[in-house]
Amino acid sequence: MTTRDQVVRLSCNLDDMSGEELGGLIEAMLDRGALDAWFTPIQMKKSRPGVMVSVLCRPGDGERLATILLAKTSTLGVRYETIERRIADRAVVAVETPWGSVGCKLKVLDDVVVGCKAEQDDCRRLASAAGGAVEPRQVKLAAETRASKWLGHPPPAGND
Repeated sequence: MTTRDQVVRLSCNLDDMSGEELGGLIEAMLDRGALDAWFTPIQMKKSRPGVMVSVLCRPGDGERLATILLAKTSTLGVRYETIERRIADRAVVAVETPWGSVGCKLKVLDDVVVGCKAEQDDCRRLASAAGGAVEPRQVKLAAETRASKWLGHPPPAGND
């Protein structure tokens, strides 16, 4: 089973802000409740290079996040688009690796696990705790290998 919902994409084009000024914008939007945020390089009028800032958010957060965009950037306007999206179900499981437990997200379509992804923060934390004896990507590979046992099967009961 998958879910459908609506989100709002806010966007604005910028060609007069430095990289230093834009550097924390994405992080600020995510910290303030955006579901996702990104830059896309674009070419603007008079052949100037610029960026389109895009922010994906819940409809109830649109006004507040648009106000932040207006305050933190040089834009004079923010575009709103309501978008319908389909969301895969997911389950969260903990898998044991030689270095410790790692959370893994299982992507579920039609009650079958079709993908798994280890939590990068867990992988970095365990690699750091190992004192350089292992890289985060090794922890990630071990975790995803363990989680892959659910591929093609229903997700485990009792996980969310």
